[in-house]
Amino acid sequence: MTKEIAKSTLPGIPMLLLLLLVLLICSVGLIGGAAKASPATVVLSILVGIVAFFCLFGLFMVQPNNGVVLQLFGRYIGTVRQEGLRWANPFYSKRPVSLRVRNFESNKLKVNELDGSPIEIASVVVWQVVDSAEALFQVDDYENFVHVQSEAALRQMATSYPYDQHEGQIALRSHSQEVSENLQKEIQERLSQAGVKVIEARISHLAYAPEIAGAMLRRQQANAVIAARTRIVEGAVSMVEMALDQLARRGVIQLDEERKAAMVSNLLVVLCSESEAQPVVNAGSLYG
Repeated sequence: MTKEIAKSTLPGIPMLLLLLLVLLICSVGLIGGAAKASPATVVLSILVGIVAFFCLFGLFMVQPNNGVVLQLFGRYIGTVRQEGLRWANPFYSKRPVSLRVRNFESNKLKVNELDGSPIEIASVVVWQVVDSAEALFQVDDYENFVHVQSEAALRQMATSYPYDQHEGQIALRSHSQEVSENLQKEIQERLSQAGVKVIEARISHLAYAPEIAGAMLRRQQANAVIAARTRIVEGAVSMVEMALDQLARRGVIQLDEERKAAMVSNLLVVLCSESEAQPVVNAGSLYG
């Protein structure tokens, strides 16, 4: 594997001034002393001027948070990360590589989650090139490689978890932090050979597929209703138990088993009913 090598280069501004000065001296010498100078001196001045002009092609610019990969006839020489105008061998080919933090959002993928239900899922991946040599020479197109491998990792991760939580399992909808960490780890393993570091990976879209969305919504509503009813019944039973216990302890009224059963039934109806109770007052008969 090709690893990044730090390459030191010369400052560009001093080299630029030096080369311009050499070109100026050669030009003045040729123009002012062409008649008096010997042919050898003229040829030497021309050669020096050509070499100085050719050396100008060794100047290159390095932007902030960027690197420039140097190659000599296909052989990797090193990577320059010093910002500003730099100078290196004019025969070096110079290829810039962005080292800035980038992000992209994957396409909405339709996959089957752990229970087999089709879902739609997408993710946002934040990544950065940390090894320019691996990014350029280990894979053909590192940007496309990041996109393809991230979607493959997302598809693999989605099939490993259920959509909704049950029996204490980690679910896509309820354990976003754990799922994001596992997704980031999965993507990093796939991109390690490309010189890329995954900074963050999170799910940006999660939903049931349209063909089952309606049925799953009704199931969720039914589960919510059952949970609410269970909570109401538990509270009502506790309140009835407390009422009977306080009546017996304070001696307010003595109830036989039949009247206790009737009282429990009435209280449960009142406490568990969705509508307000309408009491019926028994005032007795108006005629003796």
